[in-house]
Amino acid sequence: MPSLPALAAGLLAGFVGFASSFAVVLQGLSTMGAGPAEAASGLMALSMAMGLCGIVLSLWRRMPISVAWSTPGAALLAASATPEGGFPVAVGAFLISGALLVLAGLWRPFGRAVASIPAPLASAMLAGVLLGLCLAPVRAIAEAPWAGLAIILAWALVGRFNRLLAVPAALAVAGAVIAATVDLPPGILAAAGPVPVWIAPRFTWASAIGIALPLFIVTMASQNIPGMAVLTANGYRPEAGPLFAVTGLFTLAGAPLGGHAVNLAAITAALCASPEAEPDPSRRWWAAVVAGLVYVGFGLLAGAAVAFMAAAPPVLIQAVAGLALLGAFGNAMHAAVAAPAHREAAIITFVVTASGLSIFGINGAFWGLLAGGAMLLLHRLR
Repeated sequence: MPSLPALAAGLLAGFVGFASSFAVVLQGLSTMGAGPAEAASGLMALSMAMGLCGIVLSLWRRMPISVAWSTPGAALLAASATPEGGFPVAVGAFLISGALLVLAGLWRPFGRAVASIPAPLASAMLAGVLLGLCLAPVRAIAEAPWAGLAIILAWALVGRFNRLLAVPAALAVAGAVIAATVDLPPGILAAAGPVPVWIAPRFTWASAIGIALPLFIVTMASQNIPGMAVLTANGYRPEAGPLFAVTGLFTLAGAPLGGHAVNLAAITAALCASPEAEPDPSRRWWAAVVAGLVYVGFGLLAGAAVAFMAAAPPVLIQAVAGLALLGAFGNAMHAAVAAPAHREAAIITFVVTASGLSIFGINGAFWGLLAGGAMLLLHRLR
């Protein structure tokens, strides 16, 4: 049985992991063309997949291996155009991305090739993807001044004392504003149960290059690799390949139900793997198991969450999502421009990605990485 500190750490990790970014996930799925039923199915699939995957890995390795949905990946989807062909095309891209995660874990040459992508360029691409959503809190003040200010003040004041609870506090205020000002649909609680919807995938070259490949890269660079670093910093040395492969398998399982990607967690991993979770390192895996159970529980409520969000003004949901991503945006920008030798190429990657450029149906994330890579190659040739 888990100790009291491990139980508390797991409950906190599960709550923070879900509440701090599920608005980003819903925004990303909606942008990809998912209707309310498909978005609810995707949210349920992701919650179930990351919960069960974390439980399986933690029990298998007897280590606090936390799993999360790909928040940067969801932000990438939210910043992209709806693919031609709608959500089934996006689901096809999710499956390709999951297959690439499995391949990176099982085939070492491919994993090394992915790791060789210059970190400043990957970070600049992520920053360009996040920029649009990070501007949403400002737009919220322009469109709904009092509601926008209330959400931002809650985030700022709670964050002054506890950074982990800042976004959940903003989400709570947004929920209160929505409940007080919006006519919610009747029977919203009746929609709380599991809502699986099977989406037959469609595969296109444009979605493979413009959605699947950038989704895979940001998931690896911004989630899986930092997740391994957190485990290492806390004294755990699992082999990375099998962990990446298992997260890829759970991604493949969740994709036909609308889930975009699951991966190793970083922030919630730090909560579960730290000495505060359990003085005995050999028993900290309990915290990750508890967090996984919390995710599964939230997955059972996905229908109600989506029904509530669908009734809300979109700008308020986007404001919460933008606040949740500010830290990730700052970290990505810092990593992008920290090395002078890569700075110009990173800035080009950022600008092209953030521009919203779309050519042949392929979005700006791919073209930004290509433009930055070309500039870096020119510098090396010179």
